[in-house]
Amino acid sequence: MDPKTLPALERTLYNNIKNQYTVTFEPLKIREHKLQLLKITDLEQILGGKDPLKDVSTFPFWIRLWESAIVLSEFIAGQQHAEGATLLELGAGLGAPGLTAAAAGFQVTLSDYEPMILDFERINAAASNLDNVQFAMLDWLNPPEMVQYDVIVGAEILFREEFFEPLLGVLRRALKPEGVVYLAHDIKRRSLEPFLKLAEKEYHVSASPRKLRSLDEDKVILLNRLQPRR
Repeated sequence: MDPKTLPALERTLYNNIKNQYTVTFEPLKIREHKLQLLKITDLEQILGGKDPLKDVSTFPFWIRLWESAIVLSEFIAGQQHAEGATLLELGAGLGAPGLTAAAAGFQVTLSDYEPMILDFERINAAASNLDNVQFAMLDWLNPPEMVQYDVIVGAEILFREEFFEPLLGVLRRALKPEGVVYLAHDIKRRSLEPFLKLAEKEYHVSASPRKLRSLDEDKVILLNRLQPRR
């Protein structure tokens, strides 16, 4: 990917980021869809000396393309949807599932909680030649008035228990009554089970394990479907 081919706004964002961090574009192919994701390659540049092993909350989870995001992207790419269907990705980070959805024809909104993350998402959408993507700052603890979506997705967004209730509050605001939520997480994620037990009060919850093969070790990703109880 040649950054010089980016539109003017995204090229400016790219240059601003490149002046602060070592970055590179990495291609990602999901079925027939080809994406370009801008990634920070030197983690220490963004950690600033913090030790994420001592305090996991200091780790910038958004900078990594998680296995669960790949599994969720593959799933979304294979889903049938009505023309004009809308999709919101929560905690989108690099935005792979949402960008895949946009490539498949959804009208997509990528959301996260920091302006710089949204800059990465804007660059990734432009680099992937997608113009049916919008971007939104979304603080789960203080959500704005929101439109409602047909589909809401999230990959590796359940890290902290204190965000469970705020997340459910966002889903109440942002999901259409007949809509559906898809979440993907490493099956070893300890926060997953308590969140799903909480969500079962409001949603029919189903689960499907998916195996992702890698050179290091095979990952089992749990794909959950949440549909509002009537």
